[in-house]
Amino acid sequence: MTARKPALSFIFITLLIDVIGFGIIIPVIPKLIMELTGGGMSDASVYGGWLMFAFATMQFIFSPILGGLSDQFGRRPVILISLFGFGLDYILVALAPSIGWLFVGRIFAGITGASFTTASAYIADVSTPEKRAQNFGMIGAAFGLGFIIGPVIGGVLGQYGARVPFFAAAGVTLLNWLYGYFVLPESLSKENRRPFDWKRANPIGSLMHLRKYPVISGLVISLVCIYVAAHAVQSTWSYFTMEKLKWDETMVGYSLGVVGILVSLVQGLLIRYTTPLFGPKKSVYFGLALYTLGLILFAFASQSWLMFVFLVPYCLGGVAGPALQALMSNQVPANEQGELQGALTSLISVTSIVGPPLMTGLFAFYTKPTAMVYFPGAPFLAGAIFMLVSLLMAMRTLKRNGIN
Repeated sequence: MTARKPALSFIFITLLIDVIGFGIIIPVIPKLIMELTGGGMSDASVYGGWLMFAFATMQFIFSPILGGLSDQFGRRPVILISLFGFGLDYILVALAPSIGWLFVGRIFAGITGASFTTASAYIADVSTPEKRAQNFGMIGAAFGLGFIIGPVIGGVLGQYGARVPFFAAAGVTLLNWLYGYFVLPESLSKENRRPFDWKRANPIGSLMHLRKYPVISGLVISLVCIYVAAHAVQSTWSYFTMEKLKWDETMVGYSLGVVGILVSLVQGLLIRYTTPLFGPKKSVYFGLALYTLGLILFAFASQSWLMFVFLVPYCLGGVAGPALQALMSNQVPANEQGELQGALTSLISVTSIVGPPLMTGLFAFYTKPTAMVYFPGAPFLAGAIFMLVSLLMAMRTLKRNGIN
């Protein structure tokens, strides 16, 4: 057990630096798109949605392949390849002369982008079943802490040009790659590895294989709804706050820093008490209900300070994710954890294929000059509906399978 703690610390730092690199670029993406296309905020949101679509499509195709490769060759080499790919992507985007090159960069990043997939399998490797929900919360904590640091840096650097944060992100990510190369240990023992199988290393094959686990297959719909709903925030936050509340890049960066603080507190601290106290099932129920409430409140927020207040119930909903992930992880053996996480990442990628165009499309439809009703909060309301469906599906599945 003593060897587990250093390994978890290594993977936490690796994920943290990865998220900082990603967070740096978020506040300036709308500005860069408008710079390259000459369009307004409404048009930029549509391009932003399709850029996420391109990234997600590649992740959907390649995540099961990389997950399967990590089950055969170990987690370490796959994580390192992923980080190096992200570093090259940021450089490519920083130098992009046209919107087409942004799409090339996103496609390349989607092919190599398996750091979170393999990190989830890494955590499963070094965690006991009863500690998995708590340890999976480290992913959320790294995400939250990275979002405290990354977007704030990006918002400040964005004042010097829309491309400057991408060079900073490249530097941070390649530094992370070097850190992982020299420090990150392998987590998957030789006896727990399995041969790579092309039949299982594809999105459909990996998902079909998981059908033999009734709890997992039953929670798939719930998970899909959660991630589609989350794109109401992930895909439109910058556009919504810039359009309705007239924020600049710096303010967007600060707001995402607050999101990061709240997510870190919830998933790095609060979850250590809520999961043992309530159990995974009730944690899922409470979390999804709070997510739904937060999204409804965002939809009708009319002032900047309200957005910060409404972040509290929304971020408290974060107790659901690690609990749901632990319920699913506990259903499969050690030599299939990489495949499970690859399949789940493929599912997330499906939602990222559907979610960004849907949510940014709703935003553009209700904010364009010819809109019959001006309602920038439409994506948040749609997200609340998806989150409510997720709650109902989770209740149905867990009750049917007798999960406590």
